[in-house]
Amino acid sequence: MTTATTTTTEAATTATSETTTAETAASTATFTADPATHRVLTGDRPTGLLHLGHYFGTLRNRVRLQNQGVEMFVVIADYQVITDRDIADRLAEHTENLVLDYLAAGLDPDHATIFAHSAVPALNQLLLPFLSLVSVAELNRNPTVKDEIAHSRQSAVNGLMFTYPVHQAADILFCKANLVPVGQDQLPHLEVARTVARRFNERYPHVDGGAVFPAPQALLSDAPLLLGTDGGKMSKSRGNAIPLGATEDETARAIRGAMTDADRRIDYDPVNRPEVSGLLLLAALCQDRAPEEIAEEIGDRGAAALKRTVTDSVNEHLRPLRTRRAELATDRGHLRQVLRDGAERANAIADATLDEVRAVMGAI
Repeated sequence: MTTATTTTTEAATTATSETTTAETAASTATFTADPATHRVLTGDRPTGLLHLGHYFGTLRNRVRLQNQGVEMFVVIADYQVITDRDIADRLAEHTENLVLDYLAAGLDPDHATIFAHSAVPALNQLLLPFLSLVSVAELNRNPTVKDEIAHSRQSAVNGLMFTYPVHQAADILFCKANLVPVGQDQLPHLEVARTVARRFNERYPHVDGGAVFPAPQALLSDAPLLLGTDGGKMSKSRGNAIPLGATEDETARAIRGAMTDADRRIDYDPVNRPEVSGLLLLAALCQDRAPEEIAEEIGDRGAAALKRTVTDSVNEHLRPLRTRRAELATDRGHLRQVLRDGAERANAIADATLDEVRAVMGAI
């Protein structure tokens, strides 16, 4: 890749992020005033157990949005597992475990539609016309796709990886979601969905002049990045995460093995002491306090005292969730019923959207 191309891409990405962030602020204000007018699409790939990073980064926010009256759709993106790996290992198990974590965290299937991507065929029917609305060059320069390719488990990148953003656009637009909670790194994907919606509406307007799809807006997460036990980003695939379903003893062992440094005095300094600061932040999130306060309490008692504080904080905070999770895990049939009910509702909406798309395209 040439320097000129890289510079242009970065400039475009910066402009996109700035534009979407501005739109996000307006969307957040509107959402606060009238949450019932918003429909949210969010979700996860079933590649392993959800962990503390997911919980503080997305799960708690989903529950908050649901409880405030936002209509919530949560897609378990099982087809998207094979974008960066050759097989979808233990897919059914991982899918049910996602539902288990969702329900334990507080998502209510009476108010949140939880469904698997593969159970809604119309999503893939929507993908085909959507692909005609973006160019190969646009897919090639998507910075999020580039990063995912760099971290792919495959020796050769498959075609699905390049269509991944458009696949996500179909997930978002099938239910006409107008609000999508994302991290900063996912803004380029959301911009693809906005582009697809805008171009479809321009190319295939309703006879009454209305738009088929809304332009979904981003709701940027204000959750800080949680570091894993090795000091890197907490991730399912890196073996450095603390799963929501871990036992208290497993949690204690993981935290005891977490990286710190040789300075006995504990203080919150994310730039110069990222590992220590990451542990302080985790305790602070669990206690709903400032990390500086916890650092001051620990003082010069060193890393052992810090890890005990973090362990106690995590286990205390997650105890109700884990109790609920254990209860739900005794009835796997209920988890599958949640998926069936969610798929039934998602299919009704997706089929109606597909019929509308075919009508304005003149395909009926």
